Amino acid sequence: MMPGAVRLRVADLARMREFYERAIGLRALDEGEGAFRLGVDGTVVVELVSSPGAPERPPRTTGLFHLAILVPGRAPLARALTRAAGAGWRQSGASDHLVSEALYLNDPEGNGIEIYRDRPRSEWRHDGGDLQMSTLPLDLDGVLGELDESGATEAGMEARTRIGHVHLNVADIGEAEDFYAGLLGFDVTVRGYPGALFLSSGGYHHHIGVNTWAGPGARAQPADSRGLVWFELLVEDEAAVEELRARLEGAGVEAEAVAGGVLTRDPSGNRILIRSQAH
Repeated sequence: MMPGAVRLRVADLARMREFYERAIGLRALDEGEGAFRLGVDGTVVVELVSSPGAPERPPRTTGLFHLAILVPGRAPLARALTRAAGAGWRQSGASDHLVSEALYLNDPEGNGIEIYRDRPRSEWRHDGGDLQMSTLPLDLDGVLGELDESGATEAGMEARTRIGHVHLNVADIGEAEDFYAGLLGFDVTVRGYPGALFLSSGGYHHHIGVNTWAGPGARAQPADSRGLVWFELLVEDEAAVEELRARLEGAGVEAEAVAGGVLTRDPSGNRILIRSQAH
């Protein structure tokens, strides 16, 4: 189980499309199911739903903390940095998380974005079986040293770029753990960050991050506001989709059958579209 595309409701589709193409390096794929899709090599990364009158997401609400775009190496990370800077966008942060190196920025409507590369799993550190993650200053000079002589960025994001994880604002960590670990079956990987929890499948550092940094007990973002519409969770096949649907319904959680999958929401109101990877 792993995250797929992230769908965002946007007020200014033209500006947001330009940002994701020029500053991030995604390519326009198609327009379907009411959304404009951008990605790499046919893999959808972000879907934009135009809603010109949509209000801003209110502060101190649940919703998207950031979507995280995984690039296939340190040189692609360096190109992502120079691409965003060349398009006039400043990073909001740059961190070494021990398992990964990451850049942070916001899109024109305030949605958080992480662009990161993973270190090889052989370099990940463990302490008593617990995965070690941290937030340290990123060696930007070392990253930029990976650029070739041309430093070319015009080709956009490289093949194998995809959503690596999704990080959410939630109202309650315990409820989030019960849902993502207890019900959906993710493993908890890191508990060491105050007010945050990280979960994954298959031994990854995290596919889902949750935090209460918008405030414990934060109310859900209004359904018509800008920001997260849903994010995908991709499972192996249709049988796995049906298994999760039955599990959700058995626990009294709404699980609506929609074209291509099942739509549900976590206890904080964050919507999730569960789909087969073969869809």
